[in-house]
Amino acid sequence: MNSFLSRANSVFAFSLSVTAALTFACFLTTNFLDYGEKVEIKVSDAIVRNIEDFNAHRQKNDLGSLSFDLKADLTPVFNWNLKQLFLYLLAEYETKNNKVNQVVLWDKIIMRGQNAKIDLKNMHTLYYFFDDGHGLKGNQNVTITLRWNLVPNAGYLGLVTGTGNHQFAFPKTYASSRRQ
Repeated sequence: MNSFLSRANSVFAFSLSVTAALTFACFLTTNFLDYGEKVEIKVSDAIVRNIEDFNAHRQKNDLGSLSFDLKADLTPVFNWNLKQLFLYLLAEYETKNNKVNQVVLWDKIIMRGQNAKIDLKNMHTLYYFFDDGHGLKGNQNVTITLRWNLVPNAGYLGLVTGTGNHQFAFPKTYASSRRQ
């Protein structure tokens, strides 16, 4: 006859196997869903300043400043397996020195149960739009996109890019040191 510890071990192993199977089933039911949604982005008041880099030795670099409008309804993205979304606004551009430059300008976390409709007007960036040279002044092809990371209860962390982006150009001259 089996001892108490042997029976407890069997029950624990069986429970662990059932839990693993249920977790895998949770993953399969939501893994192949389309999490993309339409996003509207508009940029205004884009300026460039030439400022001294605080890390370099008296070297001047470009600092971009802009305001943006953002509209998106991410309510359909949420399902029973999705715990939260980590949203971030990404600026992507090309310079002579670097083929791909990416800068995160704004971010937000939306938990399940919170309002997932975003309607922001005339927002300023949360983070500096800093270039390690002079790649912003006169740059005609800066693309702004909204992306989000999926944080599920079970499964992998997905990365989704919203449908719709905005392209804009920085001015060809530097702004004065005072806010315009």
